[in-house]
Amino acid sequence: MISVVIPTLDAEAGLTSTLSALVPATVQGVVREVIIADGGSRDATASIADIAGAHFIRAARGRGTQMAAGAAAARSDWLLFLHADTVLETGWEREAAAFMERVDAGERPPAAAAFRFALDDFGLKPRLLEAMVGARCTVFRFPYGDQGLLIPRRLYEALGGFRPIPLMEDVDMVRRLGRRRLVMMRARAVTSAVRYKRDGYLARVLRNFACVSLYYLRIPPRTIVRLYG
Repeated sequence: MISVVIPTLDAEAGLTSTLSALVPATVQGVVREVIIADGGSRDATASIADIAGAHFIRAARGRGTQMAAGAAAARSDWLLFLHADTVLETGWEREAAAFMERVDAGERPPAAAAFRFALDDFGLKPRLLEAMVGARCTVFRFPYGDQGLLIPRRLYEALGGFRPIPLMEDVDMVRRLGRRRLVMMRARAVTSAVRYKRDGYLARVLRNFACVSLYYLRIPPRTIVRLYG
């Protein structure tokens, strides 16, 4: 079974939809628990978590730190890290269960899985971006955090878990996993397009690319976070 870990910070706008998409998997016994690792929300995030029956914990602000805290509190052999503004597509649990069964049965080496990127926006720009991300993931097996990460606990711990960095925690984890230990699922993770619509699609894509490039140039994440915004 899966422990879902969701890092939050003033996440009331999208959290209800994110949690609702987990209900069928919970009913079917695929999801054992949902852990909200909060970085100091001042909105209704805690209330939403309570109503949904999620386990709410406080952690030092920063996705890497929050997800590490959530993983430490989790009780399952599988962990699913999910952003608070990402909604998993209906039926994701069937594909996830089949993947976990193969790994647990030893039919394939321990590996992690991410979902197909999608945006909750209409028009040509979001579809082009989805196609670009799809190509990146097909060729390089390089998903970002908004595509979720399903990983066996033993592999997560062997890699040292998420590091307490303010940004690029997803890129850091994927780099340590490597292409051979990453599987791309067919089910979609539909993410909020708010940042893209606010900043402009091209500007946000270029900013994301610049941040990843700076990370690989070994620029400290605390410096990169000022560019990311």
